[in-house]
Amino acid sequence: MLTIHTADEGGAVAVEGARVVGVGTLAEVQGRFPGARLRSWPGTLVPARIHEGPLPNAPTPRERIHAVLKLGAVAVLEQHANSPELRSAAERNGVMILPGPHPTPLTDLGRADLAVFDETGECIATVCAGRLVHRRR
Repeated sequence: MLTIHTADEGGAVAVEGARVVGVGTLAEVQGRFPGARLRSWPGTLVPARIHEGPLPNAPTPRERIHAVLKLGAVAVLEQHANSPELRSAAERNGVMILPGPHPTPLTDLGRADLAVFDETGECIATVCAGRLVHRRR
């Protein structure tokens, strides 16, 4: 389903499946994709983060990966995903395991990884490969 994500600052990203299909102002993106579902978030919409440190402590590998998603990250460094269980949990959730940090811009046909943060820097929502995987209630 084609979804447009937007936030208070006015930027918008159209997502279809796991890919970004449009980036721009809300008016521009809605003009290109009339009838798309609209998700409007309070805060600032940005590319999702890469979690560069050790993964948060949690009872299970799945919960450790979910904790990363709750921080607005959709990738971890391979040095910190150092067990088969963590790698499997990351793979099942679409979380990338990277050899090192690199920029992750939101571009047409790029992987749809984005996050929304409030004014305090807390993550409101995380989209990983086009799927809404975290939303603060």
